[in-house]
Amino acid sequence: MDRADSGISTLDRVERPQDGTDRAERPQERPSAPAAPSAPVQPAGPSTPPRRGRGFGWLVFLLLLAGLGWAGDRFLWPRIEALRGGGAAHARPPGSGAPQPVGAATIGTGDMQVVLTGIGTVTPLATITVQTQISGQLMEVGYKEGQMVKQGDFLAQIDPRPYQIALEQAEGALAHDTGLLDQAKSDLDRYNTLNRQDSIAKQTYADQRFVVQQDEGLVKEDQATIDTAKLNLAYCHIVSPVAGRVGLRLVDPGNYLTASSATGLVVVTQLQPISVIFDLPEDDVAAVQKQMAAGPALAVAAYDRTDTAKVADGTLTTVDNTVDTTTGTVKLRATYSNADGALFPNQFVNARLLLRTLRGAVRVPTAAVQHGAPGTYVYLVKPDDTVAVATIRTGVTDGEFQQVLDGLKPGDRVVVDGTDRLREGAKVRITPDAADPAATPQAPPPGEAAGSAGGAPADGQRGEASGGHPGGHRRGRDGQGAPPASAPAPAAAPAPSGG
Repeated sequence: MDRADSGISTLDRVERPQDGTDRAERPQERPSAPAAPSAPVQPAGPSTPPRRGRGFGWLVFLLLLAGLGWAGDRFLWPRIEALRGGGAAHARPPGSGAPQPVGAATIGTGDMQVVLTGIGTVTPLATITVQTQISGQLMEVGYKEGQMVKQGDFLAQIDPRPYQIALEQAEGALAHDTGLLDQAKSDLDRYNTLNRQDSIAKQTYADQRFVVQQDEGLVKEDQATIDTAKLNLAYCHIVSPVAGRVGLRLVDPGNYLTASSATGLVVVTQLQPISVIFDLPEDDVAAVQKQMAAGPALAVAAYDRTDTAKVADGTLTTVDNTVDTTTGTVKLRATYSNADGALFPNQFVNARLLLRTLRGAVRVPTAAVQHGAPGTYVYLVKPDDTVAVATIRTGVTDGEFQQVLDGLKPGDRVVVDGTDRLREGAKVRITPDAADPAATPQAPPPGEAAGSAGGAPADGQRGEASGGHPGGHRRGRDGQGAPPASAPAPAAAPAPSGG
């Protein structure tokens, strides 16, 4: 009871107000009954230290997160930006710092080809499955698989003996019926004399005339049988109907063949000349037909599956008479001499139809053309070695060049490499390459471009120059290049300290 009273007195001293008012004026809460022996120890003592420990742990955790975030922003993030080859670590405000090394090209004029492209398949002009027209045993094969044959070359031999015997039988029947015809004609001559003398009945004379006609019919029938037997003998000797390449043998010698068999003996494919059937959108058909009617045959070049290597050159032969409603395309056929055998039946090719050629067109390297918020634009190099955004209007594309309809004139210089590091008004330094009119830039001197710890090339310098976009131009992260800054460029992130 002394300990309980002491605790109550302490509580009275703590809760007494500072203004000196009596504690009796406010109601006091006192325990209605003595607590159990274990109750005063557990709720009063141990409850306060755990709350103080948890608060301190949260404080340490927050300080640790703040430290990690500062360290990542100070050291790790600049290195990641440097490895990406660009970004904020390389950005400089326009006109500040050392000039940016870029590659530039001069706008000029030249001939540009208007080319229509389509996916095509090499299609032989003739693919023939050689079949027997008679029944019989296959005695001999006169070709090797894959052999080039000419029209009329021997391919296979059917047993001719049954048909030779049938021919001899027909010839015998013809001889027999020819004798009967001669006899009937002789009797008719005698009956004719007797009829004029009125020595025989007229009915006998008329009957003899009909006998002669019947014998003449038998002779013609025998002659047709002989012709049929000779034709069957010719069918026993099978020859190639066209010049081409023989495929794999389908039937081996010794097999009995029938005229109703659908398998065939061998397939002969004509390779010279050969054709390519390709598709074009229906919107291009009118222009193609106009050019076909206006002048000579249009040239069609066949490229391989990757559309990089030319396989053969040919000419457009014909345009199909209907539009495929499922695809909205029209089929066209181009013919190739295929003297070297480069085109193979059913080969996949890319067809390029030369529609016309534009003479003296203003053209710009494709690597210089950018797409962004202003539309289609280029970075124009001014006389004071600063760049300005110039919007342009382009036409057809021919390889590494695009036709310029508006926005540029011959003699202007545009940036073709390093555009992702440029902003409006930025200072540049041209790094020309005499071997390339597009002026593919060389690597910048040490210290002028922020590099990574692993020596990664600066973005836009060599990132795709060896095998990507024509002209070595490397686009920005969004694939469209760095758009011109309509607002002030963001400040560059601090470079890594190296530590």
